[in-house]
Amino acid sequence: MRGRESFAGSLVGPGMTTIGIIGAGNIGSQVARAGIAAGYDIVISNSRGPETLAALVQELGPKARAATAAGAADAGDFVVVTVPLKAVDQVPVEPLAGKIVIDTNNYYFERDGHIAILDEGRETTSGLLQKHLPTSRVAKGFNHIGAADITTDGKPSGSQDRRALATASDYADAAALVEKLYDEFGFDTVNIGPLADSWRVERDQPAYVVKQTKPELEANLAKAVRVTA
Repeated sequence: MRGRESFAGSLVGPGMTTIGIIGAGNIGSQVARAGIAAGYDIVISNSRGPETLAALVQELGPKARAATAAGAADAGDFVVVTVPLKAVDQVPVEPLAGKIVIDTNNYYFERDGHIAILDEGRETTSGLLQKHLPTSRVAKGFNHIGAADITTDGKPSGSQDRRALATASDYADAAALVEKLYDEFGFDTVNIGPLADSWRVERDQPAYVVKQTKPELEANLAKAVRVTA
């Protein structure tokens, strides 16, 4: 990952200096690394307790610390939720009230069990999180990129072959924050629109986990077809 000095306009915006991360798996730990490189403070949690994150926090350095899920939610100026879909109902609600929450989730029925409302195309994974967090502003992010690529594929703004990632939200400021974060991490953005359309970058769709520029991502989004049970 290139440091914050590598990207034009990558300075952290006023009032948004701490990222809370709920989930310290592949995506969560990589977002933490990229966030540190971009100049953010990180408060990260997992389901096993802060003491189990000592090695990761030591790697991340003095701008990172471990907490409980509620602690990370409370500390973050905005929060990344990156837990298995089956654990979404365990995400703390009260400390996320009024905050922008970035949802990285995908639906894997092999892991999560079949969820009829998703199988039938009546909801999206991020829509489920928004319903669980009715006073938060949820945006889709980092769900269609391999974890390792988050810290290796970033390029300066304006690069001809800069990779693009998608976001979706029912709130303009939430989508704008994801776009800002993508740019700081070295990626272009395509805003899909509302959460109801976020399925276009989920599993088995043409844009899912594909290295693509902004025009290529836009083309793949147009090819998306929702298959329902």
